[in-house]
Amino acid sequence: MSYTVLARKYRPQKFSEVIGQDHVTRTLQNAIEQGRTAHGYIFSGHRGIGKTTVARILAMALNCRSKDKPVPEPCGVCESCTEIRAGNAVDVIEIDAATNRGIDEIRELREAARYRPARDRFKIYILDEAHQITDAAFNALLKTLEEPPDHIVFMLATTQPEDIPQTIRSRCQHFSFRAVKFDDIVAQLRDLVTREKIEADDDALALLSEAGDGSMRDALSILDQAIASSTERLTADSVRNLVGAAPAHILEQVMQAVSEGKSEEILRQVDHLISEGHSPTHFARQMVRFLRNATVAKIAGKDSSLLQVSSEERERVARVAALFGEEDLTRHLQIMLRTHGELGYKQEQRFHLELGLLKMSHAQKLIPIEQLLSDASSTPAAGALRPAPRPSIVGSAPNTEVRRPEPPAARSNYVSPFAADSARKGTPRQESSPDSAPPTGPRIVASAASSEPVIMGSAAPAPMRAPEPLPNVDSNPEPSANRGDVAGYASAGAIKPSAPEPQPEPEVQGAPLQPSAPASTPANQPADQMERLQDAVLQALTDGNQRILVSMLSSGEWSVQGNELVIKIAESQTVVDMSLGPDAKRLAIASASGVLGRAMKLKVIPGATAAPQEKRNGGAPRPSGPGGRGRAEQDPVVQRMREKFGAEIRTVIDYREKR
Repeated sequence: MSYTVLARKYRPQKFSEVIGQDHVTRTLQNAIEQGRTAHGYIFSGHRGIGKTTVARILAMALNCRSKDKPVPEPCGVCESCTEIRAGNAVDVIEIDAATNRGIDEIRELREAARYRPARDRFKIYILDEAHQITDAAFNALLKTLEEPPDHIVFMLATTQPEDIPQTIRSRCQHFSFRAVKFDDIVAQLRDLVTREKIEADDDALALLSEAGDGSMRDALSILDQAIASSTERLTADSVRNLVGAAPAHILEQVMQAVSEGKSEEILRQVDHLISEGHSPTHFARQMVRFLRNATVAKIAGKDSSLLQVSSEERERVARVAALFGEEDLTRHLQIMLRTHGELGYKQEQRFHLELGLLKMSHAQKLIPIEQLLSDASSTPAAGALRPAPRPSIVGSAPNTEVRRPEPPAARSNYVSPFAADSARKGTPRQESSPDSAPPTGPRIVASAASSEPVIMGSAAPAPMRAPEPLPNVDSNPEPSANRGDVAGYASAGAIKPSAPEPQPEPEVQGAPLQPSAPASTPANQPADQMERLQDAVLQALTDGNQRILVSMLSSGEWSVQGNELVIKIAESQTVVDMSLGPDAKRLAIASASGVLGRAMKLKVIPGATAAPQEKRNGGAPRPSGPGGRGRAEQDPVVQRMREKFGAEIRTVIDYREKR
């Protein structure tokens, strides 16, 4: 008598004997008890997990002769049950769809389905690997499967349910089988070796279960091999040698060498494995599993149920997890996954395996970008602009105006990006007014590199002359037109003579003069209002993440016509329609209405031919709000990166001006 392999000898014959598919067996039993069985079933899932076995048990339950109706659990002793179990039942036809996949075979099946069963209640067709049936054959089966005779039941078993047409799936009840759990396979193997009177270590059964990879049939097949290869007792080493797996301590030693950066030790371990005949592909697969378990142990602990390994393996992966951080283990796992995928089609597998392991070793030297940015932000950049104490500027010279800028509300330490850009470049920002020419004469500003003020004009900068002594006016309790306080904002100078002829310089008392923002006078109030309007609209659009629109509007021609804000830009109407969405338009209208104090409308039209307003007045182009170049240049992280890597800040406007 020939030997029967364990997978067939201990094949389940009842629903209660099926391992790990309770959600399927329970539903089928309830359907039989309630008389709600379907005419078509699809059983899908991983290989060797019981799809065909459940189909046979269901056929036995439907045709069992122990009662005059289908039973939720077959008896296993009647003629129908024994014939179905043996595979020679007349009314239960098993078809290998991989070889009977054409339209002719399906036509024969359809013709045979018209006749009633020879003896049993139902004529049952079990189609294994049903996904290999051609589309034409499925179409031929479609009508029969939708409205079969009362005595016909179809059961389709497949590992690829997505390849079955949706028209077929919608006419059947679909049951998705799950991979068998690690603990369930170990328990089943322990029960079987007990029945076979074979001694086996727990670690050996754990290795067999892991090698089964969720398939009960695969685990039983390897168990058959292990029993045949061993003489007395099943051990972990004998099973490991049988499946061609590398010793577990080798994996730990390789990861230990990776943590210490010992490249030579890594190469020695690979050479040792190759010389003993181990497959590079199999070792890479082992390393992927090992790193996955180490990552899980790092995140959830070594006692987590997510680890489907033996107790000895849990201790090993816990030791490796302690050597690395979570990010390092994730990076190593990604490297090995890529290496394992490449080994499948590469010629020199050993070289690619060594390369992947060396990449893991060198990955220890990488610095995360988050840490680099954190170090850059923690170190302030040299020359960064900071708010200075408020100086007191006293001047009594005739025809000299001392302006007091108004700091922005709710931001006492606000640094204007326009002023910061001017202070950084060492050039003052010109007042832009369409009605009057820019004021002439010298201007007093503060240098970004030193606290000494300098005079900026048409000539080269020169040090500021010592002022003449002036009468002390601090004792005068009345306010004076020749006296003012200037807030220490980093901007262009705030003291301008009203006439071009030279005037005595004012006396500077207190802290060193800091650059301040330009103030407004009744003479240039419309220009200041337009500037505030532009700043408010561009700032609102920048906060709303409308940076492309900001770059276009900042270089356009702005005008207020009644209750309508008109902006003429150089882009086409198509670009305007694409960039100016409802949200951006709402933000611009709200900010413009708030600045002008009345309800406003917005019109953006193409056809601008003139240069931006700042360029027509001879000044530097104004950045697009605090979210543009000015704010980027003030950011300490940006300044640090510029110093360290020589980076440059460029905008869309820069590239367009280059073209």
